[in-house]
Amino acid sequence: MTTLRLTAAQALVRYLSAQMAEDGLPFLAGCWAIFGHGNVAGIGEALQGAQDSFPTWRGHNEQTMAHAAIAYAKQLGRRHAMMVTSSIGPGALNMVTAAGLAHVNRLPVLFVPGDVFANRGPDPVLQQVEDFTDGTASVNDCFRPVSRYFDRISRPEHLLTALPRALRVMTDPAECGPVTLAFCQDVQAEAYDFPAEFFTPKVWRQRRPQPDPVEVAAVAALIAGAKTPVIVAGGGVHYAHATDALRYFAEAHQIPVVETQAGKSVLPWDHPLNLGPVGVTGAASANAVCAAADVVIGIGTRFQDFTTGSWSLFANPERRLISINVAAYDAMKHGAEPLCADALAGMEALSRAIGDKRFAPPSPKLKADWFAAVDPLTAAPGEGNALATDQQVIGAVQRAAGPDTVVMCAAGTMPGELHKLWKATRPMSYHMEYGFSCMGYEVAGAMGIKMADPARDVVCMVGDGSYMMANSELATAAMLGIKITIVITDNRGYGCINRLQIGTGGAEFNNLLKDSRGGVNSNIDFRAHAESMGAEAVKVASIAQLEAALEQAKGARGPFVVVIDTDPYPSTPHGGSWWDVAVPEVSGRAEVRAAREKYQINTSKQWLGN
Repeated sequence: MTTLRLTAAQALVRYLSAQMAEDGLPFLAGCWAIFGHGNVAGIGEALQGAQDSFPTWRGHNEQTMAHAAIAYAKQLGRRHAMMVTSSIGPGALNMVTAAGLAHVNRLPVLFVPGDVFANRGPDPVLQQVEDFTDGTASVNDCFRPVSRYFDRISRPEHLLTALPRALRVMTDPAECGPVTLAFCQDVQAEAYDFPAEFFTPKVWRQRRPQPDPVEVAAVAALIAGAKTPVIVAGGGVHYAHATDALRYFAEAHQIPVVETQAGKSVLPWDHPLNLGPVGVTGAASANAVCAAADVVIGIGTRFQDFTTGSWSLFANPERRLISINVAAYDAMKHGAEPLCADALAGMEALSRAIGDKRFAPPSPKLKADWFAAVDPLTAAPGEGNALATDQQVIGAVQRAAGPDTVVMCAAGTMPGELHKLWKATRPMSYHMEYGFSCMGYEVAGAMGIKMADPARDVVCMVGDGSYMMANSELATAAMLGIKITIVITDNRGYGCINRLQIGTGGAEFNNLLKDSRGGVNSNIDFRAHAESMGAEAVKVASIAQLEAALEQAKGARGPFVVVIDTDPYPSTPHGGSWWDVAVPEVSGRAEVRAAREKYQINTSKQWLGN
């Protein structure tokens, strides 16, 4: 047997470089790295020697460089991914939040944190957390609950089994998610005679699991007997590259479609069967058809609480739930009739089984009324000194957007407003991380999107709160000359949660800076900060100036930041549904007691059983 004598770290990089996607490109597009004593000598040396075949990018924060890697994979529909490496201790723990984000959103990323010495010679090594009852534990065990596959590489030959397992999980449509290989730092540097065939290039094909005929028949019978079905389209439609199949299925049977946050843009906003966003941040048009539906057909959705209005949205007492999902865990949720299959294959099989069955199309008045209500909110305001609203900012960005624009966000006010108001024209033009809704994803995520799809015009919508959480990769984007546009809406605090606090009867407290201890002393110049990171930046005082700045941004060579002060209080009053946020049973505030009464009424409407 022919062997190659390599360090374990060199073998890791060499193997990963040879793993290919179906399009002929490497499945892993390289590595994000911040080096420390747990990975600089071993993995660092291996990456340096493989720069041509496996590029390395340097981040400024372990969590955010992982966010960039995750956004890269999301934008490419999980067809490609990236590796992220850190030292042991705090560097590794910084990535746990990103692992949780990838886990919730079912997105592939390979985490390779350095780990303690397998030989335990220097115990406790710098940054090592000692468990008084478990000598095998390290901080990397925190990755276990947020990894789809976890392994600890404590011998070089462990890679022979661990790496194929890692790639299998990352390319599996049902189990897809983050993989963690905790790599003991002494093992990284150890040499081993690896079989040469281990490094033979391999193509990882994205399977399309076919549906079970019995499940097809059961689901088809339910749909055939329906009077008012609705399709709830989730992110799985994008990941299955099944947007055309969804359009065909909906048109063939005249079934209205509503979109989750992850599913938005599966159909163009003006398609007559696209009733718009669903749920807590949904359109009145979409929520109306869901409330009336007797059969709810989930396709590639997790049925998260925002989608279902905490299971109060589907109000028809005769309702039945169908879930077409590649993951059995999701297909069986809430007593659904499952069709465990790839979204495209499932819809094709169902369409054949249903035949020429067609339903009465939704009334065009539903959409007309919705846009008549919300379009004025995004229109350019007249003359005046009032602070801009988030809705008006969205309108300005929408008017500046072109056919190749991707709008992206993750947390705060903007996800709800964008879900309701943004008019997506083509698949993958709306990139929302709303599974984890992780503050700080935005700037790094925008960079990852642009790296994944350089031809796209990427616009990041971020509030001042999220920007303050994590902005360091703005410097990375400037360093690499990555052209993204970042619109910072400064409402001086956490406006979204402040409104939630008020809505549940609470007093304004600790959310807006004005209501926080010492907050009146805060004076942050976001324009100057962005410029100090290497970006071009302007601050505008009106929507008209914002539109001019967005035009200016089109000529930028790197990141361009626009800052605008906004009013923290207004939100779109139309659409939406109830969301279960527990209100205290006992309070000295009359407003809380009143909110509790409403809360009890709404919880009585929840669909909690099968």
